[in-house]
This record gives sequence, C-alpha cells and structure tokens, in this order.
Amino acid sequence: MVSRLVLVLGDQLSPDIHALREADRAEDVVVMAEVMSEASYVRHHPKKIAFLFAAMRKFAARLREDGWTVDYTELDDTENAGSIPGELLRRAEQRGAAEVLATEPGEWRLIEALNDCPLDVTQLSDDRFLASHARFEDWAKDRKELRMEWFYREMRRETGLLMEGGEPAGGKWNFDHENRKPAPGEIDYGGPMEFTPDEVVEEVLDLVEARFGENFGDLRPFTLATEPGQARRALTHFIKNALPKFGDYQDAMLEGNGFLYHAHVSFYLNAGLLSWQEICEAAEEAWRQGDAPINAVEGFIRQIIGWREYMRGIYFLQGPDYTSRNILRHDRDLPGFYWGAETRMNCVGSAVRDTKEHAYAHHIQRLMVTGNFALLAGIDPHQVHEWYLEVYADAYEWVEAPNVIGMSQFADGGIVGSKPYISSGNYIDRMSDYCGGCHYDVKTKTGEGACPFNLLYWAFLDRHRDRFERNPRMGNMYRTWDRMKDEKRDTILAEAEEFLGRMEKGEVV
Repeated sequence: MVSRLVLVLGDQLSPDIHALREADRAEDVVVMAEVMSEASYVRHHPKKIAFLFAAMRKFAARLREDGWTVDYTELDDTENAGSIPGELLRRAEQRGAAEVLATEPGEWRLIEALNDCPLDVTQLSDDRFLASHARFEDWAKDRKELRMEWFYREMRRETGLLMEGGEPAGGKWNFDHENRKPAPGEIDYGGPMEFTPDEVVEEVLDLVEARFGENFGDLRPFTLATEPGQARRALTHFIKNALPKFGDYQDAMLEGNGFLYHAHVSFYLNAGLLSWQEICEAAEEAWRQGDAPINAVEGFIRQIIGWREYMRGIYFLQGPDYTSRNILRHDRDLPGFYWGAETRMNCVGSAVRDTKEHAYAHHIQRLMVTGNFALLAGIDPHQVHEWYLEVYADAYEWVEAPNVIGMSQFADGGIVGSKPYISSGNYIDRMSDYCGGCHYDVKTKTGEGACPFNLLYWAFLDRHRDRFERNPRMGNMYRTWDRMKDEKRDTILAEAEEFLGRMEKGEVV
C-alpha cells in the first residue's frame, strides 16, 4: 500500500481532527510544516507565530508518541519549500505518495491553494464546529435577516446547554442587559494563568525573534499555554476565579488592565488545544453548582456557540470576496498610531498598547475603540481587516473577517449588524477610565480639546445620512442632529474634517 499524506495545519492541533480520524496510523504519514507563506502573508504578531510554532512542535511530538509517522519541517530547515503546497509536493516525492487527506482550512486563501495543488487532495469537513456549512446554509435559507440571536437559540436547543425542559434556563435566552456594568473600582482577579517557557518554547522564541523581530508586537514575556494540558489548566483557572464576574464587567475597560475578567482562552480554542464542548460544559457546570451566576455563564457560552459559530457560518456563506466588501466606500489609510505611533487619544493608545504587549485585546476594546474609530474616520475596511488579522493571536480569517468587515466596519452593508457599531466619546467614558487621563475632554463637543470621537460621530451620521436615516434604530440620532443649530452643525463638520486632515498628514492627533 502506498502511504497517503495527512496534512495537519497550525490551527488544527486536535488529535481527533477529521483527517487524522480518516487516516491509517500504520500506513499514512502526517505532514506538518512551519512555512514562510503562512507566517508572512500578513505581518503576524510575533507572539502569534511563536505560539503556533511551539504548539505545532509539541503536537507533532505527541502524534509520534501515539504511533504516527510525522514529517515535520521547521522554518529554518534548508529543505523547506516555503509553502504548504510546496511541502506536500516535497513530501509526496520523498514518500512516493500521490494522495493527501486534509481537514478544510479556515481561510479561502488556503482552501484554494490546496485545490490548485497538483496532488489528489481530499479536503474533509472541519467538524470541530457545532454548525457545518450545510447546517448554517440551511438555517440562513430564505431568511431576510441573518441575525445571530435566532441562530444562537437554535444552537442552544441542539446542544442542550443552559436548557431546562426545552426552555432556556433562567427563563430568558439572553441576559446581555445585565452584562453592561462599567469597570469596578478594583479588579480582584490577577489575570489569565501564565506558563514559563520550556526548552521547546525557548527555541521557538529565539527563532521568531531572529526572523520576525521587526513585526509589530512584543514577543517577550511569553506566557501562553502551548499544549492541551496547560490550556485546560488555564480554562479551569478562569472558570474558578473570573467567570463569576465575567458577565457583569465583560464590556468594561480599564487602562493598564487588558484582561479584567475575560477568559483569554480564544487562542487555545481557535488553534485546537481546547474544544468548544469542554469550554461550554465547564462553564455550565459552574452555574449548575452555584459557582457562577447565569448572566455570566450565558454571556460566555453565547460568545462561543453563538457569535463564534455564527461568524464562521457568515464567512463561508458569503464566499472568498467577503474581505473586499466596502459598502460605505471608505478609503482612508490606517493611521500610524494603530502601529504604536503617538496619539493623544488615550483610549486608542491604551487599546493598541494592550494589543502590542499581549497580542490580545478584549472584544469591547476591539469593537468600540479601535474598530469604532476606524469606522467613524472612514478607514479602508480591508486595511482594518488586515490589521486585526495581523495583531491578534486568536485571529484567523474565518472568525476575524466577519467580525471586522461585518460587525465592526459595516462594510458588508448590514449582513451581520442591523446598524453600525458607532458611538461618541460618551460610551467610552461610561465603560472605562480612559477619558480621565486623556489629552481631550470627552465632555467638550467642539473647539479646543474636543474629543475626536464626538466630532467624528456626527460627521459619520451626516456623511451617510441617505443610508441610515430611515434605520429604525438610528432615528433618534438624526433627530438630535437636526435639532442642533446650523452653526453648531457646521462647526462640528469643519472640525471633524480638520482633525482628519491632520491625521492624514501624519500629525500627532
């Protein structure tokens, strides 16, 4: 029997991944490779590259211990072909193989690369997810609006999570209105569990430092889990110490604390070190044992079987051109302060510093600070999309693109969101302590020291009035705008334009 090759990608580090289940441990050869095409198609945060390379090396070692033959290529291997198809061709020639088993990648770019590979590549479904492509397409068929809430309720029914006798636990599907408290005076949680790099991780850190040291982001200190046992300990740490308050403060932001009560396990879930089932079941068990309130557990589970699954469904339903959508025709370049250049906006600067340090920022920092600013300022959504894909260690296009193109930037015209996620500085002030230490005054609407979010908010509404004034969720905004005196409106628009002009020139704003 001629052996087949079994491709395992860096975000498929699960022992029960579909391709491995279909393979013959005695005959087939697993192929894993650290390749430049994957490490550099965008300028990934060094922490992300190090996390994946280290986790891949450890996964390959576990496969060998389990009796698999593994052809593993390290990045600095002199024979490295530089791409996934190139490595498959090289290993196929070495092994005399012509057939490849693969689990479908999470990016159209790689799916198409495997389709074009001159080998017999079978791409099997990635069934680590709750909803298959067909399942999501069936749900979406004939619906005028693809709202996550309705999809989420079906996922709850199908899994039985937080269900009691066919009804949602606590009498409601969604406790989001209880999850909007501003940051408390102090956080009694020390943050996610940290792990000291072992020999494998240290070797990878040295490699990444040498090869990707110029990329945006701090490589060290590196404290992420890189194997399933560590990831499960990190999950247990969150469930016990942070989940009880996660719900109340999940939308809060604090300068100098990028974690608050957030789980920080999305790295491990999206790479395959943890499964959605074990995460959700651990959270549900905490509620059933009385260790965490239902608003926290429901909000957490909704992020996983609701938003996460829904975003993947949207990505594959919409097709390969989704990341080029730009319904609002925004075309400004992403400002330098997204890469750490100086800015006087404390909220943006703080979120970018957290991102640089941790390759992580929580969802409100992403949506209502960096995303909100980009939308208000009219930044090219494809550049925004690439930034998020580059800087966050949990970002893969299947989950990142719908969150950015759809939810954050409204570039898909309302497929994901019924209205743009925009706010003035008031929201940021209410949910954070950023404004207290800012150069700008959030209470100042125009003139010297006016918060740019206040100016840009109204300028956005004015610029896109034809599209949004009949939106039932935005009528009050336009009525408020219309009640302003002409002189005030003219001043706001002129100052917003002046701010954007200085930003485009590279001045410190």
